This record gives sequence, C-alpha cells and structure tokens, in this order.
Amino acid sequence: MIDVAYAMGQGGAPEGGAGGFASFIPLILMFVIFYFLLIRPQQKRSKEHRSMVAALKKGDRIITSGGLHGRVTGLDETTLTVEIADKVRVKINRANVAGVIPASSPAPETKPE
Repeated sequence: MIDVAYAMGQGGAPEGGAGGFASFIPLILMFVIFYFLLIRPQQKRSKEHRSMVAALKKGDRIITSGGLHGRVTGLDETTLTVEIADKVRVKINRANVAGVIPASSPAPETKPE
C-alpha cells in the first residue's frame, strides 16, 4: 500500500510546453484592445477639448459643464468672464467649458421686466 502512494506522488510538472512569451500573449492582446477602445478615444476627446478651450474668444456663446449658457465677455489665462444674463457676469475656470454654441443657432430670448 505504501508503494502505491509513492508511485502516485512521482507525477511532476510536464516538460517544455507553452511557457515564456506564449503565456503573455493574452495579456498583450488585452492591453491592445483596451488601448484602442478606451485610452486612445479619451486622449482624442481631451485634445479636442483643449483646442476648443484655447480657441475661445470674446463674444462666443458657450455652455458650461454645470449647464449655464452664456456669452464670453472676458478672457484670462485660466478663467473666463461669462455673461449669463443682462449685467450678470460670473467667472469660471476654462476647464469647465463643455462646448461652444454655434453662431447659426438662435439666441435665447429674454423677456423685459
């Protein structure tokens, strides 16, 4: 009976096989897929946002990330002065600009009080 137990314990690891580089192929494929599906599009969006913010000028109509619509009345290196209503101006960080409203769209109408 003891001989059978020793015989079963002699299994050992198989020789050769797919080791080394072949075991890293699935990991490399996963990284490539993540790069093209997640990382690259995010970098492209970020680059477009930076160029849009850098191209802002006085008179542009914008939307902030908080949802405020307004017109740029002043520019600084890091901030913008935005007029959100008649004689109501706020300063916002340039990074909070979500988009520029095209000039062809109609301006929101304000009702006189």
